Parts: sequence; C-alpha cells; structure tokens
Amino acid sequence: MTGAKRKKKNVLWSKMHTPHCEDIKYWCRRRLPILEWAPHYNLKDNLLPDIVSGIMLAVQQVTQGLSFAILSSVHPVFGLYASLFPAVIYAMFGMGRHVATGTFALTSLISANAVERLVPQSHRNLTTYNQSSVLGLSDFEMQRIGVAAAVSFLAGVIQVTMFILQLGSATFLVTEPVISAMTTGAATHVVTSQVKYLLGIKMPYISGPLGFFYIYAYVFENIKSVRLEALLLSLVSIVVLVVVKELNEQFKRKIKIVLPVDLVLIIAASFACYCTDMESTYGLDVVGHIPKGIPPPQAPPMGVLSAVVTEAFGVALVGYVASLALAQGSAKKFKYSVDDNQELLAHGLSNVISSFCFCIPSAAAMGRTAGLYSTGSKTQVACLISCIFVLIVIYAIGPLLHWLPMCVLASIIVVGLKGMLIQFRDLKKYWNVDKIDWGIWILTYVFTICFAANIGLLFGVVSTIAIVIGRFPREKTLNIINMKEMEFKVKTETDDETLQQVKIISISNPLVFLNAKKFGADVMNLIQKESQLLDDINKCEQNMLLHSLSNGNCNDDAAQPCSSEKCSLVLDCSGLTFFDYSGVSMIVEVYRDCKDKNVDVSLASCTASLIKALTYCGNLDSEKPIFFDSVSAAICNIYSNKNLNKFSDHSEV
Repeated sequence: MTGAKRKKKNVLWSKMHTPHCEDIKYWCRRRLPILEWAPHYNLKDNLLPDIVSGIMLAVQQVTQGLSFAILSSVHPVFGLYASLFPAVIYAMFGMGRHVATGTFALTSLISANAVERLVPQSHRNLTTYNQSSVLGLSDFEMQRIGVAAAVSFLAGVIQVTMFILQLGSATFLVTEPVISAMTTGAATHVVTSQVKYLLGIKMPYISGPLGFFYIYAYVFENIKSVRLEALLLSLVSIVVLVVVKELNEQFKRKIKIVLPVDLVLIIAASFACYCTDMESTYGLDVVGHIPKGIPPPQAPPMGVLSAVVTEAFGVALVGYVASLALAQGSAKKFKYSVDDNQELLAHGLSNVISSFCFCIPSAAAMGRTAGLYSTGSKTQVACLISCIFVLIVIYAIGPLLHWLPMCVLASIIVVGLKGMLIQFRDLKKYWNVDKIDWGIWILTYVFTICFAANIGLLFGVVSTIAIVIGRFPREKTLNIINMKEMEFKVKTETDDETLQQVKIISISNPLVFLNAKKFGADVMNLIQKESQLLDDINKCEQNMLLHSLSNGNCNDDAAQPCSSEKCSLVLDCSGLTFFDYSGVSMIVEVYRDCKDKNVDVSLASCTASLIKALTYCGNLDSEKPIFFDSVSAAICNIYSNKNLNKFSDHSEV
C-alpha cells in the first residue's frame, strides 16, 4: 500500500514539474523580447526610418565610443568594441525600443577610478611595446583594459543577481529629482574632464573627493600653458555643432534627413589636421593609432575583482538607474510597457558577455535616445543597423581617425551633453510643485559634484526615504493607498431607469512617489471595470430591442436607441494631506488617460497649493471647470451639464 501511494505521489510530482512546450515558448518570449517583436516586424513602415536612425546612431556610437574610452583611461579602440557588443545583446534581451546601449559617460568615469588606481600612468614606462600582444598594443594598454573589463564583468554579475532576486521594482525609491540631479552632476563632471582637451593642457589624472575643484584649480594655476590653437578649434567646433543642431531641430519637420554634423566635423577636422600636420606644427593631441579588427574573446582578469568591488557596484546601480529612466520614458512616450527586472537582465548580460570582448562598462545614454527620437526610429532594428556601420569603422575606417584632434572630439562630447546639462531648468518646476524635492535636487547635485555619481545617487535615495518617513505617518506607510469608493445614481429629467454613473474616489492618504503608481493603476482599473459594465448593459439593451422588434412589439419606448451615458469621475482630495512631484504627475496622467477614455474628471476639495501644482505641472482642460469646493458641487455641475446636453439634443431634433 505504501509503494502504491509513493508511486502515485511520484506521478503527481512529475506532472507538476514537467515543463510543457507552451510554457517553454512563453518563457523564451518573455526573456528574449526579440522573439516577440521580430516576427511581426513591418518592413514597409519601419525599415526606412530604422535605417536612417541606425546610420545617425552609428555616428554617435563611434564618437562617444572613442571619447568615453579615453574618459575611462583605456585605448580608444576599446570604446568602439563597447559600442558594438552591448548594443547587439540589449537588442535581443532589452524591452526599450528607443534605448541604444553602449559607452556611457557616468560608468566610464566610475571605471576610470579603478583603472587609474590599479594601473596608474607611472606604469607606462615599466611596460614594453609587444607586437605579439592583442592588436599589437602595449602591455600597459592591455592591463588597463583588463581592469575596465573586470569592472564591467562584476557590474554585470551584480545586475544579473539583482534580476534573480527580482529587485528591479526597488527602483521606485529613486525618484525623478534624484535621477535628474545625479545625471546633471555627472554631466558636469564629464565636461570638467574634457577641459584639458578643450584647452590643450597637459594635466595629470585628478580624482577623489573634491577632485572637481582641484581640476579647475590646476587649470587656473597653469592658465599660461593653454594652447590657443586648441582653444580656437574647440570654440569653432562647439559653435558649429550648436548652430547646426539647433537648425536641424527647427526644420526637422520640413527635411526628412537631418545633417549629420558630428560626422561632417570629424571628417573635416581629420582631413585638415592631416594636411596641415597640426600634431607636429601646433602640438595638438590627436586620437592616435586605431588598430583594425576585433581580437578573439578573452576572459577578464579575475584576480582584480576584489579590488574593483566599489566601482562595480557604482557602475551597476548608476548605469541601471539611468538606463531604466530612459527606457521608461520612451515606453511612456510611445505607449508600450517595460519590465524593470527584464531590463536588469538585459544590462547585466550586456556587461558580462561584453567583458570577454575587451569592452568597458556599458549603459544607455540620453543623447543616443534623443537621437533615436528625432530621427523617427521605430524598433531595435535601428540599433542593429548601427552595429553594422560600427563594424565597418572597426575593420576599414578606424585607422583614418588617427588624425582626429582630441579638442574636436571633446567638443562633440560637451555639446552632446546638452540634454543633461539643461536639466537645471527642472529646478523651477520642483520649486513650484514641492520645495522639498527642490532641496533634494540641490543636495544630490552638490554631493555628486563633490564626490561621485554613485555617492550622489546613494545620498539622494537615503535623504528621500528619510524625508518621506518623517512626513508620512509610520502607521500608514504600509497602507500604500486607501481609497473609499462610492456610487451615486443621478436621475435625469424623466423618471426612466436610465441613470448616469458617477464614481467618487476619496483619496485618504498622502500621494507621494511611494504610492503614486498604485493609485494610478487602481483608478484606471476602476474605470476599465466601469466601462466594461456599461458596455455589457448597452449590449443587453440592444439585444432586448432586437428581440422586441422581431416579435412585432415595436413601440415608442422600445424603438428609442440606447443612450450611451458618459461616465464621470470625482476625485475627493480632502484627505490629501501632502503630495510631491510624482503624486501630482500621476493625478495629471490619470486625468489625461480618463479624458482619452471619454471620462469626465472633476477634482473636489483641493487645497490652493494642489491647484497651483496641478495647473503648473500639466496642461489641464480650461474650457470647463475642473476644480470644485466640494463633492456636492462637482455632482451638481455634472447634473446640470447633463440636463443642458439633453436640452440641446432636443433642440436639434
């Protein structure tokens, strides 16, 4: 008897754990999004925009790859590899259609700390030039890329571990002001790192706490060593880039293909430097020799992993947060969804696999995403097409970039950071909506400037949590959203059974970044259920009408068409004790989504500060009143509008 039971139990166990074919297909489509969108790719509508976007993206990838590799203290050719392999891997595993993974200024700055600490510039004279080494580079260059690849490998392992632990949803702790301040501070660091190339000054590597100020102190102390030729060429390059890009932005609707000014400037500067021999004549720094081809894969040095743990954590967190913000922004803009945990897997694999191909740490960049927006990219095919052109540069065009002046390359990088630097304008927005968010922005930026991007990010998250705990009552932090739902039936002029649905939602908790997303999801689910219920009622009434007509029982009442009553929503904000920018943004988003679904929204019992924040944050409908002193006033307005609409309908008849 015991054996029979055990046999039965084993059969049940095998049935429970035997994977079905459909389950495997679903898992593959979920973890490899390319299997989901590639079979449905529309060649007619999407191929041409993706090709144009891919070409423009390749120009950005090459220029940023060269400059961010130098920023990471490795040979420029390794930046080209980091513009190729991570982009291919993310295209297979990532969900952001307008996210181009490659070299990133923030991760390059962080990894440079490990490179300069473990393989300082003083070791250059202790190594030899070895023709038999990889790509014919010196042992010094190979040691440096080994450290950078180790940082990339360990950062990828951390991100994959976070994916396994399903920690992607924890990014809600990183609010928009923190991301904005951190990226702006990091962009300021990058501009500072390019000053020596813009001015043509020979400068030692300076990092660590307050290194930002030490760099400018060194520049002012050695101001007499500025090369006027490099300064003049930098100014001309910046002016040309800014003017042409502004013209492209102004006339992008009239012209189908924008002028690739970065590519034109690189070609013109390289040709001019070659013809005039600026390197010897004026002493300008140039990119130098770029070897052809891609070396065979090689594992990063595992012996240095313990020495780069700090930098690896910084790369993993900063790179993922910045990339996820871009992915979520593009998803919101183009109406598709992004899985936070899947993005962790995509970026983790991009860093782990690419580290075996001599790549520096990778992440998404705002400039590349903005470029994909402006050129009309449709899918990740644009990134794959850009990889083809990057391959052409690696195997054919790379050596021709030997004469590219470093000051021109630095100018391209500085202008490309415009999108991050103009985030200073967000300060006005945060000041008008929530002054505490404004203060967090300022302090996060200061910490990023004084220390590093990962320190600034950590400070922003900790200070945000501390402030929310102080403002948010402890006993209510677990109860993220507590909405009281009531239904009111407002009778029409006649005493018919046709009644208008009015949903009243009372917000009884503060609305901050902790519960803003759940509030929006709960409201939209309620609207969805209500719309489905009304559709079912209308279908039922139509069936009854058809049935009565088929039986010959046609009368005036039965012959009347079913009135599709418009659903209205009243948000009672009397319990909304305080809010932040995320909460206000969610109310505006709910309002716009309801408007798209033909649902009228009224806001009752709003404080003056909430009305000011909502008016400033979003362009709400000003044709009819939205804000009311009480719920009853909002219902009376809905009732009067309904009667007015019925009166106008009767008048037209």
